[in-house]
Amino acid sequence: MLVSSPTFTVSQLSELGVRRISLGGALARTAWGRIMRAANEILQAGTFEQLTQAASWSEVNGFLEQDWQRRQAALAE
Repeated sequence: MLVSSPTFTVSQLSELGVRRISLGGALARTAWGRIMRAANEILQAGTFEQLTQAASWSEVNGFLEQDWQRRQAALAE
């Protein structure tokens, strides 16, 4: 199932029998949307409020570490 809008939750799709969810380029477009909003704010308003939404490097590293551990555990099964 290709998901590009918040029509269903993962749980709802699972209950419907969906076994694979594809996001296509949705995550990349989401990131680009945030980048464009921040850039436009800086250019038009001269402010940096959008940057307060940024994840810290600690959060990014923690997320990637958890993902790596999950993948390693799946490989060991």
